[in-house]
Amino acid sequence: MSTPSRPETSKTVEQLRLSGQLPSPKGVALAIMDICRRDDATIEAIARIVQVDPALSSRLIHLANAAATAGGRPVASVPDAIQRLGMVTVRQVAVCFSLMDQYHTGPCKAFDYDRFWSHSLLMAVAMQALGAFGRLGSPDELFACGLLARIGYLALATVHPAEYSALLEKCPDQSRLAELERAHLQADHNDFTAAILADCGIPGALAEPVYHHETPDRSGFAEGSRPYQLVQLLHHARRVADMGLAPDHARSGIISELMLLGGKLGLDGNELGDVLDRILARWGAWGELLHVPARRLPSFASMAAAPAPKSDAPKTSAIRVLLVEDEPTSRMLLEAQLISLTGPEVHSASNGEEALALALKLQPHIIVTDRVMPVMDGIALSRALRATDWGQSMYVLMLTGVDTEEEIVEAFEAGVDDYVTKPVNLRALSARMRAALHYVQLLEAWERDRAQLKQFASELAISNRKLEHLALTDLLTGLPNRRAGMATLSQAWSAATRSRQGMSVMMVDIDRFKSINDTHGHAVGDRVLADVARLLRASARNDDHVIRLGGEEFLVICQNTDLRSTLEAAERLRRKVAAASIEAGRALLHVSISIGVASRESTMPDPDSMLAAADQALYAAKQGGRDRVCLNSAGSLICRSTR
Repeated sequence: MSTPSRPETSKTVEQLRLSGQLPSPKGVALAIMDICRRDDATIEAIARIVQVDPALSSRLIHLANAAATAGGRPVASVPDAIQRLGMVTVRQVAVCFSLMDQYHTGPCKAFDYDRFWSHSLLMAVAMQALGAFGRLGSPDELFACGLLARIGYLALATVHPAEYSALLEKCPDQSRLAELERAHLQADHNDFTAAILADCGIPGALAEPVYHHETPDRSGFAEGSRPYQLVQLLHHARRVADMGLAPDHARSGIISELMLLGGKLGLDGNELGDVLDRILARWGAWGELLHVPARRLPSFASMAAAPAPKSDAPKTSAIRVLLVEDEPTSRMLLEAQLISLTGPEVHSASNGEEALALALKLQPHIIVTDRVMPVMDGIALSRALRATDWGQSMYVLMLTGVDTEEEIVEAFEAGVDDYVTKPVNLRALSARMRAALHYVQLLEAWERDRAQLKQFASELAISNRKLEHLALTDLLTGLPNRRAGMATLSQAWSAATRSRQGMSVMMVDIDRFKSINDTHGHAVGDRVLADVARLLRASARNDDHVIRLGGEEFLVICQNTDLRSTLEAAERLRRKVAAASIEAGRALLHVSISIGVASRESTMPDPDSMLAAADQALYAAKQGGRDRVCLNSAGSLICRSTR
């Protein structure tokens, strides 16, 4: 499938962009954008500008710490925060925060500014957290991307306040909003978002998925490609934000969808719940820092386990009925009638207080209660039930001797589902109980579907984790394979670019491996590969990544290190392998390795150039007699003697 192209920016958007009418950064953020465009931009220069704005300083420090890996040193100063985030990310998030500060309110009456920023902030936090599972980009850059993903809505509310307010009132369903925007305003919110993202320095590789994230299945991106994964990630983050702002009764469907989306990320129900709880907690912390509303929500586990909404219906086994009637004779007659309608599990209580205790113990499906009783009447009982999680899904049928409009309204407002007037007519009671039983059956079906969904999501998560492990692991050695190694190398390169810390690589090759296969057979060759892999992994430093590239070739990625330390580590690996004995049937084999080392240099445009330099060094080590370490530094090849 071909990669989709985004429509060219409309003339309307371009004119507004050139005229400066689109939402744009001001003050410190604008100064940061200007200095970042200069070739001689430095972290110190940007830090001096940032420190003029105490609010931006604290936000950048907060962002740097929020994205830090577990056990990482906390950031306490602006220069350290900028070094950790990188200048590109600092520019992007400074723009985001500037827009947020400027457009807390506006002239578009039907546009909810607080809700917009609350949703955008939650989407940003979700992008940062969920992006870690797909390793699709810098967490801080994904944060900025999520914060601006819906900025086109704000742009339309800003440049066309009256017209857009009328459109929003006319079209509460956002699925048709883009169509109406194009018809009435000659451009839709996606066009405006694309223009603002370009101005903010968001790269096209991220901006393109943003454009399509509302309808990811129509994006046309090749399945499994990075744009496809990004557009799905953006959609997932948006649904998390939708859940966070949804009213209680509307969360159920979104939660079910998130369980399936979590399965695609390799997360089962419990793991997904932990991640979403962390996202909601970070949303609250960011909300306080940015003065943006962030709701306090229950844990994801409790939201997922909440009773089904009545409008959906979804419960059946033996139907448990609780009859609440204070008059003994009436209670006996009604109990007999209910047994004939629903079965033997009919329990009774003489007042609301007794019924409440029994309901907690029995968890009845249906409660048939008199309205007027001593101690606690039927209205108070219904209110007490609806105030609990476990009582919300019980079906309450009220018996009343009064059916005035006021009395009936009061009963329904208290949570009663239906009523029968007294004296009770058996046919009327039978009809009402059929409706109650239908509700119970639907409720049970809903609960079964939800349980199956959770099980399916869990199985999907396990399956995806296994598939991902197989796709990224070399089965013989257990090391990450070439595909995983290239992804790790790209991430390490990006991290080194942002932090300006050193990184190096070692290309490792087993000497004369073909002769081992030819002399001893492929089974022994496999044993040699597995044992060398084990030695490399055991001898490497904790922060190093050991990868099998293929054949007898391995790659070691060394982060946060200088060239001298890498050379010492390479020599240690070489000696470790040379001193080891490998069983080959009854004989013991001694093998050696050659290692080529290269470090990240300012003249290198990408990680492939560093690999090529290390490969040249490896070739020199082989040509120089094998069993040695060779360095490629600024194009000069230096081989260390094994003596």
